This record gives sequence, C-alpha cells and structure tokens, in this order.
Amino acid sequence: MVVDDSAVVRGLVARWLGEAPDIEVVSTQRNGRTALDALDAASPDIIVLDIEMPEMDGLTALPQILMKKPDTAVIMASTLTRRNAEISLKALSLGARDYIPKPEAQHGMVTADDFRRDLLDKIRALAPRRRRTPATVPPAGTKPDPAGPATRPRNLTAPEPGPIILRRPSAVRPRVVVIGSSTGGPPALTAVLQTLGSDGADVPILITQHMPPTFTGILAEHLARATGRPAAEGQDGEPISAGRIFVAPGGRHMIVQPGAVPTIRLTDDPPVNYCRPAVDPLFESAVKAYGAATLALVLTGMGHDGAEGARAVSNAGGTVVAQDEASSVVWGMPGATARAGVCSAILPLDRIPGQLSRYLKGIKA
Repeated sequence: MVVDDSAVVRGLVARWLGEAPDIEVVSTQRNGRTALDALDAASPDIIVLDIEMPEMDGLTALPQILMKKPDTAVIMASTLTRRNAEISLKALSLGARDYIPKPEAQHGMVTADDFRRDLLDKIRALAPRRRRTPATVPPAGTKPDPAGPATRPRNLTAPEPGPIILRRPSAVRPRVVVIGSSTGGPPALTAVLQTLGSDGADVPILITQHMPPTFTGILAEHLARATGRPAAEGQDGEPISAGRIFVAPGGRHMIVQPGAVPTIRLTDDPPVNYCRPAVDPLFESAVKAYGAATLALVLTGMGHDGAEGARAVSNAGGTVVAQDEASSVVWGMPGATARAGVCSAILPLDRIPGQLSRYLKGIKA
C-alpha cells in the first residue's frame, strides 16, 4: 500500500513498484484515514507511509495501523528536514520498520533513481520470509573453535545457510566498542546502549548507522538522552575519549586515525557496500588503532556491510558479537557476519547488553 497526499508522488511510486515483477501494489491512499479504512480489504504486507498529510498524518496513523495489523511492515517516507527526521525516528520507536527520505520537491521524483532503488531494496528486505532455511546457530554455552574457521571468500552477498562456527573472545579487555547497524538500527542501538548503563563508561563507543545527513545528528541526540552519556556526530580530528558516543555523520565515512591518542577522521571516499557511511571502514580502521582490544557489534540491517570489517577485528584477535535472526528486523548484516565465522556470540537483542558488559569487565564467558 502506498499512502501519500500527493497524487503525483502516489502515482509515480505505485508505477515504480508495479513494474517490479516481485511486488504487487494492492492499494494507494491519500492519507492515514483512508489507509486505515482500506486496511482490512487490501491486507498489505508492507505500507509506504508519508508523514505529512491532511486529515490524518503518518505518525497518527502508524499506531492505529499496527494495532489492526501488527505484522504489517511500515516504511515512513518524508522529505529530508530536521522535523521530519525527528518524526521518522519517533515512528521507529513506535513500531515502524524503516524510513526513506523523499526528494525535496515533486519534480525531483521523476529522476530520483536513488530513491527508487532504495525503496525497492527496503521493500524486498522487509518482505515476508515465507521460504527460508535458517542458519544453524550453536546453542548458548557451545565451546568456540579456538582456531576459528578457514578463510572464506570476500563476497558475502549470498552466504549459504548452514552451521555457524564461534570463535573465542579476545584475551584482552576491550578499549573501544564499534557498532554497525542499518534497518531497525536506531531502536536496537537505544535498547543496547541504554541497558548497558555504566558498564564500559571507560571506553569510547563508535557507531556507524546507515542514515542520511540530519538523521545522524538527531540519532546522536536521542542516544545522549537515552544513555546519559555524551553523544554526537564525530568531528574530523576529534580525539577519541572514553565515555563518549561518536556517530558517523550521514554522507561521510568515519574512521579511526591511530596515534598516541586515536582521533576521528571523516572521509568522502567512495561508498563501500553501496553505503556512506559504511561499517567496514570503521571496523577495519579501529583494529589498526586498538588491535585485539577491539569489541565489535553488528546489529540488524540489510546487506552485508560490516562482515569484512568484523573479519578484520576477529583476525586481529578482537571480539565480534552479532544480533540473532529472530530479534533482527532484517538479518542481512548480522547474518553475513555470523556466516563469516568470525563471531564469539550471536544473541537476541535483549541478551546483547549483558554479554557486552561481561566482555568489558574482562569476563570471557
């Protein structure tokens, strides 16, 4: 279902989606009220929901949609303003699965190839998983393979389902935590860091969340409020100090510059895994500065960004944790990391903070 008050946008998006052989547009609606009225009859798997609409806006409609159809995946769509970014993050906390920034003006929609590609990718990632063979994750308490798995090919875009091998965690206490996330990431980040509490207050936390400009700054503000820790977008040349949360700014890679005091470096290098900021550059650079004292976490997200960076962390003797499939909105990034055989733990979201706390305290179990 496509919900937008602009007939031009509504028609164009519906046509784009209708041209895809694996997507069926079952309904188009002009506001949240008509979307609710049509919900039972149309029964969509996914709703692309505009934020700013007359009569009933997207944020008002969202909880009512999820009350009627809890399994519906909702993607919030809005122009890229600070207000709409705030609303989009609020929507994620209320149960929306993802968001997508719309081009600034209607005339820009005609040539918005990036928007079209991103929307198709997000819809496909959130599509009901009717046919899948889950990977076999070792049960809790399984003894990791001390040597780790054999080297695997770099291309992790289509990993084969099968048993997953765990590695032993690092022999040294972490001095930095690096986190990568995408679809479903903001609520997951908040849940992990809020529950982590004061544990790890003596280490810095560096985050790459796939987000456009404006959104990343607001995400940092939300994390600061949720955790009580200083949190902000990383600034080029800024010293990496303990107790702070650094968020990669939208549109730029954030990496660690080694030194007596490691610093943040922002780059405009080409996208990695079609993303900028990307997780792999952060993880790979952190290892150069912190080595085996690197603790990496890969949370929910589509694609496979982070898997190669996690391999670098593991190969340097660091520790890698991935979110499990059942608790992920999309098990793309954590799934690729898990199947790379570089994790010391693969856990549901609510168990991740406790495991991070144990690692940060130097407890290996």
